[in-house]
Amino acid sequence: MNISLEDGVTEFLTIGDGEIAYDVTGEGPLVVMVPGMGDSRRAYRFLVPALTAAGYRVATMDLRGHGESSLGWDSYTRTDTANDIVALIEHLGGPAVVVGHSFAGGAATVAAARRPELVGALVEVGPFTRAQKPDLGALLSNGRYRKGMTRLMGVALLRSIGLWKSYLDHAYPGVKPADWADYLAALESDLRRPGRMAVVSAMGASAPTDAGAHLGGIRCPALVVMGTHDPDWADPRAEADGIVAGMPQGLGDVVMIDGAGHYPHAQHPDEVAAAVLAFLKERVRG
Repeated sequence: MNISLEDGVTEFLTIGDGEIAYDVTGEGPLVVMVPGMGDSRRAYRFLVPALTAAGYRVATMDLRGHGESSLGWDSYTRTDTANDIVALIEHLGGPAVVVGHSFAGGAATVAAARRPELVGALVEVGPFTRAQKPDLGALLSNGRYRKGMTRLMGVALLRSIGLWKSYLDHAYPGVKPADWADYLAALESDLRRPGRMAVVSAMGASAPTDAGAHLGGIRCPALVVMGTHDPDWADPRAEADGIVAGMPQGLGDVVMIDGAGHYPHAQHPDEVAAAVLAFLKERVRG
């Protein structure tokens, strides 16, 4: 099944014995966008036009074992994904701004710290970048957090597509994209292919300690974008602030998207695009 962006052409980068699917649109400075686990590169379908219109060349890539990328990789950690990001930047000609969502937010941190000459700026959207501990008190008192965590844990343990769809419904509170039904159906079809949910489970079980260990080593400006209703944390703002606090002083900024859940780039793309473009203009191109 082809799940490429409509006006992009799927290409494949060979890394070892595997292939990473990606597409490129636009002209200008390079931006590489990486989705979170259980998603495809079409997660950025609303942001790509805004960035290309602003004069950027945008590459969107599928995670290993997701979308049109191949299965059969030895492991699925954030460091592995960071290596894939670096390989794509080298292939396309860097440096690049790296946008990573959730799991890939942590991977982007690793890539930036390890290869500072290739990563000129970071945008982390709802990122899992620090070591996590369940907030037991919030599990009892915060229904949004409890519902999100129980579904994520169920997905990791049971590899259940039904639980993943239930989590996604919860992680998009309120307004959903106009193409939500079709998008969800395409994701479900993709994840029902043999081996795909095992990859999601492996990524969900991969602790972000590798990413957290690299936070202090980044050298580029960074923006953390977080939804105020993100169910993955008891206090989304505190998590965003904690990520920035782990970076060298003065590098990180936080933008909160009011009413958004774990996918602000798809729920409120205009607000996210405006925040990203303002950040790039001020901190990178200005």
